[in-house]
Amino acid sequence: MQTMFALVWNNEVRKLFCQSQRVMRVIWVAAMVGSLGALVFLVDPDDAQPHRILVDTDADTDDVFALFYLLKQDSTRFDLQAITINANGWSEAGHAINHVYDILFMMGRDDIPVGVGGEGGILPNGTILPNVGGFQPIIDQGMSTAGECRYRQAIPVAQRGRLDVNSNYGLRKAFLPQGSRRYTPLQQPTAQQVMIDAISSGPITVFLMGAHTNFAIFLMSNPHLKKNVKHVYAMGGSVRPNCPKINSSDSSGECSDIGNLYPQDSNPYAEFNIFSDPFAAYKVLHFGIPVTLIPLDATNTIPLSKSFFMEFERRQNTYEAKYSFQALKIIRDTWLSDAFHEQYCMWDSFLVGVALSIIRNSHNLYGENEFAEMQYMNITVVTSNEPYGALDGSNPLITGYSTPRFNVQKNGVHSGHVQMGMQDPFCLQKGKGKCQDGYTKEGTGEDAVRVLVATKAKPNHDNRSILGREFYKSFLHVINSPERTGRFDIRTQYPFHREFLYKPDFGKKIRGKPVVFDMDMSAGDFLALLYLLKLPVELINLKGILISSTGWATPATIDVVYDILHMMARDDIPVGLGEAFAVGQANPSFAAIGDCKYSKAIPHGSGGYLDSDTLYGLARDLPRSPRRYTTENSVKFGDPRDTDNPGLRQPSAQEVWKSIVESLDPGSKITILTNGPLTNLAQIILSENTSSLIQGVYIVGGHTGYVYDNSEGNVFTVPSNKYAEFNMFLDPLAAKEVFTSSVDIRLVPLQMQRRVSSFSTILNRMNATTQTPEVVFAQHLLSRLWRLQQEHYRYHHMDIFLGEILGAAILAGNPHLNQTFTLKPLKVLADGDITKIGEIVIDEEKGKQVTILENFNPETYYDHFVRVLGDHRQSAVLGSFHEQERMWNSPPEKMNFVHNQQV
Repeated sequence: MQTMFALVWNNEVRKLFCQSQRVMRVIWVAAMVGSLGALVFLVDPDDAQPHRILVDTDADTDDVFALFYLLKQDSTRFDLQAITINANGWSEAGHAINHVYDILFMMGRDDIPVGVGGEGGILPNGTILPNVGGFQPIIDQGMSTAGECRYRQAIPVAQRGRLDVNSNYGLRKAFLPQGSRRYTPLQQPTAQQVMIDAISSGPITVFLMGAHTNFAIFLMSNPHLKKNVKHVYAMGGSVRPNCPKINSSDSSGECSDIGNLYPQDSNPYAEFNIFSDPFAAYKVLHFGIPVTLIPLDATNTIPLSKSFFMEFERRQNTYEAKYSFQALKIIRDTWLSDAFHEQYCMWDSFLVGVALSIIRNSHNLYGENEFAEMQYMNITVVTSNEPYGALDGSNPLITGYSTPRFNVQKNGVHSGHVQMGMQDPFCLQKGKGKCQDGYTKEGTGEDAVRVLVATKAKPNHDNRSILGREFYKSFLHVINSPERTGRFDIRTQYPFHREFLYKPDFGKKIRGKPVVFDMDMSAGDFLALLYLLKLPVELINLKGILISSTGWATPATIDVVYDILHMMARDDIPVGLGEAFAVGQANPSFAAIGDCKYSKAIPHGSGGYLDSDTLYGLARDLPRSPRRYTTENSVKFGDPRDTDNPGLRQPSAQEVWKSIVESLDPGSKITILTNGPLTNLAQIILSENTSSLIQGVYIVGGHTGYVYDNSEGNVFTVPSNKYAEFNMFLDPLAAKEVFTSSVDIRLVPLQMQRRVSSFSTILNRMNATTQTPEVVFAQHLLSRLWRLQQEHYRYHHMDIFLGEILGAAILAGNPHLNQTFTLKPLKVLADGDITKIGEIVIDEEKGKQVTILENFNPETYYDHFVRVLGDHRQSAVLGSFHEQERMWNSPPEKMNFVHNQQV
């Protein structure tokens, strides 16, 4: 028989724990069991177990600071269970996932699962299939990962946007070590899979550092797991901020604009994270889970001040501190104005600081914490604009459905005009835009939800400190703490790490035809590049590479080009980065952002950007080049100021072209091979006195086969467009410019490429040839593409990349290919209906006479390509990253570079 004698609070113990700032609810229980007396000490379960945390992040630079701050916490108190990548924000999925993997490797946390993407879709009736990847905002998500960019176009694509975030301003590969984890197609855990695993395992707190797409999809698909989500902390929104006044005569004390989109002539109310998917944010807010919001109201009061920056520069005692400060420094040095210290704020790191402090002080009822003043507000998220019920074709929840998707009301808050982009005529209004999509708006109606909101950063308790905010002090203390610190960077990971630039020793060899390769970094382009690098220099003298950013890979993938060149000892070849947008797609008011009328045809997930940006998971097998994209600036090229290393600045495609032209011998001309959209080529043709320097252009692309056999093109994501080919479709205005110019064009059309698109044939030949490093890498890549094509429908188009190699072989001019050509007057359709854009037609009156490849010997082509890659001459100096690792683990005197000369 059990008897309970007493239940009392021990006030002395409670005082002790309060004084140590570790308040615990302690219960003393006196119990008698049988004839034995026992005093049992029980701890509240909330405090006995670590607080499990899931982070959903878009891997922006400030998110990296936040991750470090969280990873440095005592895991017995705050246990980071999982990370999911928001693929609908400031980074691209392929770059982001490997960035996060490398951060976790450096911090010794390879145990933390990371999820990204997924190929699930949403049916027209609103049914959410498993593993939706979150590449699109919920209202635009269909059955593909290709699609519009109505919200995402607010984010710059190139410098000071996704290019810089994907590479962390050029620091990522220069600093972080590389572990064994990497993105691998069809093996990478998806965002939804990781969320389900983490949340179903028990109570958890969720930190949202980007768009709410992933988490909203999780809640809508798994409402039964809502009970396990204790709290949601989100950085985003803007309710009623105190934004900084910079060189302003306005003394009203209020902000002229509430949000932080730029330009604000369409929507001055929204903040980036919420604007990226307003409907998702609305769903999260209204799902009945406690939400704490850290909006611009609070983050604008904790800018990265000069005093904080100087103190951070002085205190870099850990690898994570060094990595973070170097990122902040290059951001400051490349900031367009002199107001960096007023405009760059501690966004997501402040979220984590406030959230952890609230959790530590959970005995307080009103969110009291060390770092921010808090207030309960009634808010909602605006998802459409009045008048509600207006059927203007902008709202995918309403348009075309007798019953609106997701059971929204026909005349409710989701039924108005939905912003269609930064140039939406409905939203544009001189002086101040009128759209409010993504506005976290206060209200008193039934649609408003009670939310705990941070309103202001608290000042430092120490009035004598140069650090004006309490969180400044905490951040520097945590990130420099010797506990749970990073183990090494890439330089200290290996005992003999060193970097070389390699150049070939061609001696007195007579150089062949000057060639410039214009590539969009698809898988086939890299195989074509290896082929060009293997050709005898007496035949082809590869003078430079131009990168098209409007094709199958995003600009930061330029690092893979540098790695291929380093592998092949061709660090002497310049690489120029092309414009971020197709002709006519950049925003006329702010050229850093723009539309995706054509690029929307490229899938963001499997078989698209995710795989191209990682070279289908194989890019990390390549040796690391000392050359890489950086955001370094140089006044010489029109930048506002020089950074520390202006000589490392990434040149543009136009700058590389100009330098090649200036290096030509008198009377020489350049042959251009272009394997992607014609954006760079059109710019070259339009530049002054250029056409006379072009010997000819080989264009891999376009489709003329329908004239003879009614065969269709390959823009499979735009089914209504039957006869276009991707390279023409992705920048039709550029193609039109090229096809109306005076340059001599040789076209390698789609129907010819299809004749050499047999994986089995080329792989069989590779298996029987000399296994040079180039053959081995090509085998791995082609085998993976073929396997993926066989295993998953998202990869049905892999053979289009195999055909892209043909242009390089035709350029080389091997007579055994038995090439024959025909002359036809061609015109590119660049205007009008999407069903015709990018199509090439024969026009006897206005067409340009173009030399078209009509026939060749495919069997000879396969033999020739494999024989060139298997030739031991001009072979790789470093065959792989593993070979480079062996070099870095060995003293320099033990390494012997046979093929090429060190510089």
